[in-house]
Amino acid sequence: MTVTNLEQRYEIVRGLIDNENWNALEEVLSKLPPVEIVEILEKLEEKDLLVIFTLFPNKEKAQIFGELSRDLQYYLFKSLERRSFSKVFEAMRSDERADFYQELTVDEQSALLPYLNKQVRSNVVELSGYDADSAGGIMTTDFATARNWMTVRETVDKVKKDSPSKKMIYYVYVVDDEKVLLGFVTLKDLILAELDDKIEDLMIVDFVAAKVDEDREAVARRIEKYNLVALPILNEERKLMGIVRHDDAIEVIVAEQTEDMEKMMGITSSSDEDDDEGYMDISVFRHFKKRILWLISLAMIGIVSGLILHHFEDALDQMVILAMYMPMLADTGGNAGSQASTVVIRALSLGEVTTNDWWKITFKEMRIALLLSICLSSIAFLKVTLLSFDSSLPGELTLSYVAFIISLALALQVVTSTMIGAGLPLIVKKLKGDPAVVASPAITTIVDVTGLLIYFGLATAFLLNAIA
Repeated sequence: MTVTNLEQRYEIVRGLIDNENWNALEEVLSKLPPVEIVEILEKLEEKDLLVIFTLFPNKEKAQIFGELSRDLQYYLFKSLERRSFSKVFEAMRSDERADFYQELTVDEQSALLPYLNKQVRSNVVELSGYDADSAGGIMTTDFATARNWMTVRETVDKVKKDSPSKKMIYYVYVVDDEKVLLGFVTLKDLILAELDDKIEDLMIVDFVAAKVDEDREAVARRIEKYNLVALPILNEERKLMGIVRHDDAIEVIVAEQTEDMEKMMGITSSSDEDDDEGYMDISVFRHFKKRILWLISLAMIGIVSGLILHHFEDALDQMVILAMYMPMLADTGGNAGSQASTVVIRALSLGEVTTNDWWKITFKEMRIALLLSICLSSIAFLKVTLLSFDSSLPGELTLSYVAFIISLALALQVVTSTMIGAGLPLIVKKLKGDPAVVASPAITTIVDVTGLLIYFGLATAFLLNAIA
């Protein structure tokens, strides 16, 4: 749906609500998929949202409810009668049920549980007990199973009886009487097989799985790596506890990438709710809190740069040309360090390298840095000679000599910045920290300090001493 069509449909819905034409409204909404209905509902006032929500059957209510923001979900929970809400809650996906249940207070959970059937009550309590960042925290128990001794006919009948969501029956998981996972059968194989064929003869026994307490990002990466529709989640006894679907894995990867990006830019999450909220949904003050800590910390480190400049103030007075090319050195060093840290952090995140590969990474980045330094220092030499051809220099210094020292400083800055950018994430990872937190702003600030020391160190040794 384009923005224009969305706005048009919203205006149609708004008009039908104002005219209280509920039959026409129900007809219009029945032709829209849940995701588009949610986009319209998010724009309505809460009282209108409640009226429209009651027009749908429980199954569609559950789909719509699962896509709404947490604030609107909570509004509907508080507004609907408990028995009515319990029917919607029972129709939701098991993982979405558990996520919403965990958001409720203990009193609200206690008020809801008596209205749920025994199976749903047991399921939601069990799933809510898992850590949100673990495989158990994102898995669903809505899947199809069969016993190894069943025939295809019996399996099809069981799948129909269990009625898992249509999104869950790409695979039928084969378990024994103790629920230990033995393998799986694809829906394609099930359809093409003869009705009297044995499931144990059709099932695939070489499968990829994850443990219930594994980190959710590792699980998502496994689904991505093996191109799976879903990944079975097992306990220590290899019993099938649930599955993680590919769309849940995508959500995890997006959330983790967003978190890494924010950390790389020195933005810290002020609460767990930030992961589920968009830019416009977060208040100005919460944005302020997420950004200010790192900026203050880096500003404090930046004071060191000021102290270095103050120390070499005489050098700047004697050679104004040095001040002209300080920004070039700082920008080049910051960019080189950020590039190195980004590729190393990405490689660590994807599991392409580990901290045990530090020597290979360091050696590789050193060679890259040398090539970059040759190229960039050559450009810097030309830049100085072309832009400062009419500069007056003290003593017997020549422009070519000054340009060589500046380009040499830039070459050393590129090498050291690259090594810092590649090395810091490895050190933080080795110390069990998050390498993303040392990226971009932090590395830029650090290499600014090292760059000034290199720049003025060489200038003092080869230029100022020459005119002393």
